[in-house]
Amino acid sequence: MRTVVPPTPIGTLPDAWRACVGTGRLNLALRSDYRDSLARVQEDIGFRYIRGHGLFSDDLGIHRAYRTGSRREVLHAFRYLDQVVDGWLAACVRPFLETGFMPSGLASGDRTVFWWRGNVTPPADPAEWADLVRATLRHLVDRYGLDEVRTWPVEVWNEPNLPHFWSGDQRDYLDLYRVTADAVKSVDADIAVGGPAISPGSDDWWEPFAEFVTSHDVPVDFVSRHAYTSGPAQHVPFGVYQTLAPPQGLLDQFGAPRAHLAGTPLADLPVHITEFNTSYRPDNPIHDTAYNAAYLAPVLAGGGEHADSFSYWTFCDVFEEEGVPAALFHGGFGMLTHGQVPKPTYHLYAFLARMGPQVLARGEDHLVTRTPEGRVTVLAWQPVRGTGDDFTADPRHTVRLSVPVAGSRVVALRSTVSEDEGNAWAAWRDLGRPRSPHPRVLDRIREAAEPVRGRAVLPVEAGRADLDLVLGRHEVCLVELEPVADETPAWLDDARLLGDPVAEP
Repeated sequence: MRTVVPPTPIGTLPDAWRACVGTGRLNLALRSDYRDSLARVQEDIGFRYIRGHGLFSDDLGIHRAYRTGSRREVLHAFRYLDQVVDGWLAACVRPFLETGFMPSGLASGDRTVFWWRGNVTPPADPAEWADLVRATLRHLVDRYGLDEVRTWPVEVWNEPNLPHFWSGDQRDYLDLYRVTADAVKSVDADIAVGGPAISPGSDDWWEPFAEFVTSHDVPVDFVSRHAYTSGPAQHVPFGVYQTLAPPQGLLDQFGAPRAHLAGTPLADLPVHITEFNTSYRPDNPIHDTAYNAAYLAPVLAGGGEHADSFSYWTFCDVFEEEGVPAALFHGGFGMLTHGQVPKPTYHLYAFLARMGPQVLARGEDHLVTRTPEGRVTVLAWQPVRGTGDDFTADPRHTVRLSVPVAGSRVVALRSTVSEDEGNAWAAWRDLGRPRSPHPRVLDRIREAAEPVRGRAVLPVEAGRADLDLVLGRHEVCLVELEPVADETPAWLDDARLLGDPVAEP
């Protein structure tokens, strides 16, 4: 059955899908591979904000405790932070600041997380923590201007509901939130602050958070949480496998803050999903696959109906939570590998970036939009459902649309990624999974990473073109319908390209 796409928009496509993107710890932004990856992401996709860990961790060097005789002193140094932020702004992306983790010179304990040892203990001196927050924001205001810094949200900590990320209890976090929020507002009342940045599975945090900030008159300008749909890790050397819930699970998590805060004073606050992906592990090979792109297609297409932003974790594989990656493809979170090889999920984002803001139709396997200039675009995908899918099967999925277009004919320009096309991971697998590919082999992988392009001329009848898309296994494709304005001169005759004479009348 063919779906008839109406000519009048049914709504607007929110750009929540590219409002923010995740990154590894901030220190990594000093590396050339990271900056090259960010430049490519911004050219093809164009995120507005970027969020990562480690603002106050030791490797950024902001908090420096020292002694002069018997007296303890603190120096705030911003040289590395300046380089990080300068690089982001040069790439036309703004900071979404996260106030973690604890500098060792201010920590109340020695518990750490990740290979790079981010300290997760509460501050030994909350007043000194507040001084650190204030000094950092004042420096940023002095360097970049108040009007600019007012556009940078500040999120208090990361996943405090998990002992891995916060050694204190819930009340300790709420106290940290109050101290941090007050410090932010003491610099400027218009800098947005929010939290609690919880991970999936802790929706019982919403009521205590809302009650605390309301009863103590604590500033809160937005609420945040994370979203993942993977199960417990099944460990193998240098990686994991995990079950996956259906994609709808991510959309349900996006909508959870508003559902839990309904009827509270926080009900109408912006909702930011400051991390999301299929797996929460940085070493799960699902991230590298075409399946990941097909899984996330309906999430990107519909997530803006549930949250004001949802930040893909992360834009590139320059990332070291579990240590230095052992191979080019290692299940990293990134859309890009080291060396900027695009994964299928990268192309999903790049496809969306070429679509228009006017939504003409939505379905379980498609999104149809129109640009202000009138160009119609179609994003189509093979629906997947998580664990229980036959990953090796090759079902064909057909999307049939009747699309409103201008002119007497259009050219359908199709870009495709699937298990067999536009899939760098599949090429790398077929080439024997080389850990550090020879430059010649890497060139072959890069070539395989490019979406397969095709075109077809479609007739237009009564202002409509019929589009029949047969999708392969885990395929995501973008179809751009370009109206044909024929300017072919009368004397041109393609039948004579080889010099054949004109036929006698």
